[in-house]
Amino acid sequence: MDCTNLPLLLLDNDALSAALGVGTFKCEYLDFEEAKGIIETYDSEDVLKCFSGASLESVIFDYLAIENRHFEYAEPREMSINQHAIAFKLYITPSGTQPIIKIKTSEYEAEAKKIQNIYIHCQYIHREL
Repeated sequence: MDCTNLPLLLLDNDALSAALGVGTFKCEYLDFEEAKGIIETYDSEDVLKCFSGASLESVIFDYLAIENRHFEYAEPREMSINQHAIAFKLYITPSGTQPIIKIKTSEYEAEAKKIQNIYIHCQYIHREL
């Protein structure tokens, strides 16, 4: 199969396990700028988003500043030979400090409490065989 005909897959933790079914894979850690650069080399129709969920989308497209071009959603599946993917691995841990902040407006006063920390890193995956 010609790799130019294969879409780039965007994966989350759950979709990654489905994609790594059978085969030989090469994985590399990416920084966010590298992930952004790879995604930007593909046309929108050549990228499949294999996850759903507003929280991860918010991190990828807002915080990491990757342009949201409304990539088509596809169910996670095993990768084809010569296919490439970027996995966004999200880790959520409880907050150790749980600071409280006061929210004041002219109409009311409330408190907000930090309850978790969110971490993300990226991996570039290529199925070789």
